[in-house]
Amino acid sequence: MGSAGVRGWLAAIARRFGGRALAEAEADARRDRARLRDAIDAIPEGVVFLDQDRRYVLWNQRYAEIYHRSADLFRPGARLEDTLRIGVERGDYPEAVGREAEWLAERLDKLSHPTGERHEQRLSDGRWLMIEERPTTDGGVIGLRVDITEMKAQAEALAQALGRAETASRAKSEFMADMSHALRTPLNGVLGLGQALEATGLDDNQRGLLSEILASASLLDRMVNGLLDFNEAERPAPPAPDPAPRREGGPSAVRVLVADDNPTNRKVIELILGASDLEVVSVENGAEAVDAWRSDRFDVILMDLRMPVMGGIEAIRTIRSEESARALPRLPILVLSANTSPQDRDASAQAGADGHLGKPIRAEELIGAIADVLVT
Repeated sequence: MGSAGVRGWLAAIARRFGGRALAEAEADARRDRARLRDAIDAIPEGVVFLDQDRRYVLWNQRYAEIYHRSADLFRPGARLEDTLRIGVERGDYPEAVGREAEWLAERLDKLSHPTGERHEQRLSDGRWLMIEERPTTDGGVIGLRVDITEMKAQAEALAQALGRAETASRAKSEFMADMSHALRTPLNGVLGLGQALEATGLDDNQRGLLSEILASASLLDRMVNGLLDFNEAERPAPPAPDPAPRREGGPSAVRVLVADDNPTNRKVIELILGASDLEVVSVENGAEAVDAWRSDRFDVILMDLRMPVMGGIEAIRTIRSEESARALPRLPILVLSANTSPQDRDASAQAGADGHLGKPIRAEELIGAIADVLVT
């Protein structure tokens, strides 16, 4: 065989074995692509691969299911930008309605700068997606889509449940405050008037009857406290009584302004303080208390909390504010209220009260509290 024949024979062998190698390489590539396809289709979330021009390279079945309204637009080489624009025109993205150009620009900006930062996307069928996009080594993008509709619904249900719980808690607190006021106010009248009556001239029979009344009222008071005080702070022990409250270094002639909308409560306080030779001026609400304080001189104010026109908290704040603005001396203010929860006590203190006494009012406790603030 001549040299030309040898060369022809070698070329034929090379073609035969080269073609076989090429075919085997192509078969291997097809197997690898099939394996990759199987792998990404097995992923439960939507996955999409885009090239550096943001054109579709590969996506899994879940991605097509998530964007089923746009799945007819998916094909290798198609631009995601075109898919988004058509989707906006179809109304697939509710958040784009009315601001289509702005929404598309914002979305494309995120796509151009894939940082891995997650953001949410709402679809027209009510579903919510979590989107995460990261760059690939060749300048492309790999995107992940997670359906978070159920998670959003659970979060909303939890928020509503928390809202209902907070509403129920507020309603409970308001109910307890109302019950405290409604039960302790008449008890205050019974015990206060009974104590005042006890100081008058009674025969043995009358004193025995009054003792039974006061014992029953005290029992009822303990029962009410047992019912209500689980939601309130323990009432402080009454201070040691001082039968003749005095300013340090000065005589007795103390003037007390009493603000309470309940006439029985006012009568009880008047009797208790009158027995100790204190001068009492009574008003029916916080607004009248502020007016009386502005126009007259008092040594101490006893302020109820729940009153019409102006409540005790607002009245105390008004007085403290005007004292500061006009550089007036601070006048002692004691709260007398059936509401004795920690929140009520904190509100009184923050408004500027010098003490918070709970109803039913006890004579020795009230006299002692007045004595404390006057000698301080």
